[in-house]
Amino acid sequence: MELTILMPCLNEEETLAKCIVKAQSFIDTHQLDAEILIADNGSTDRSVAIALSLGARVINVEEKGYGNTLNRGILNSMGKYVIMGDSDDSYDFGNLMPFIICLRNGVELVVGNRFKGGIEKGAMPFLHKYLGNPGLSFLGRLLFRIPINDFHCGLRGMNRASITQIGLSTTGMEFASEMIVKSALNNLGIAEVPIKLYRDGRSRKSHLNTWRDGWRHLSFLLLNNPYLSSHKRRSRYHCDSVQEPL
Repeated sequence: MELTILMPCLNEEETLAKCIVKAQSFIDTHQLDAEILIADNGSTDRSVAIALSLGARVINVEEKGYGNTLNRGILNSMGKYVIMGDSDDSYDFGNLMPFIICLRNGVELVVGNRFKGGIEKGAMPFLHKYLGNPGLSFLGRLLFRIPINDFHCGLRGMNRASITQIGLSTTGMEFASEMIVKSALNNLGIAEVPIKLYRDGRSRKSHLNTWRDGWRHLSFLLLNNPYLSSHKRRSRYHCDSVQEPL
């Protein structure tokens, strides 16, 4: 199987169906050998029933946390490639071909860039848009010399075999930073592609806690500062159509 489209889930009955339908339409349109995998982190609403009714595969992740949920999902994926994205309808699962092109060209981690692709009005809180995400991404680029401008985008693709070898272990939202940092420290090829961020389709608040999760990202970046040790890296890549050194 070439592809797993992975969605973490915790009480997403309002938006999960839309995400699955878009993902399945993408799979059908491009005639891909693929699956949709829902990693459920203890939903008490109709999320699991909705996913199963639409033909998605569901795994139950008992350990709480964003990182735990996605890590378990990646480990249980059947595809050579995994594209993961939140199930709140803020990402377009019908437009994933830029990720697949990069992965087929040999890039091992492809991260979406919401700032380059566009952010719908109201889709990102002011503090996140103008301070949190840009500031933490700048720090990540400075410390790790990685040409990634949106460290915390939840839509990203990866070579499953490569990612499962780098020892991802964080349990919370800092998992997004850990994936990029450990990919760089393990000399994986990293790229980014522009993506559009849409407004969260849910009526309730996001699971993200601005200050707690921002601190967890910052702590991870500082504690894993590569200047404390020596790491050699090969060239990074971008992939508008082919793989080229930056």
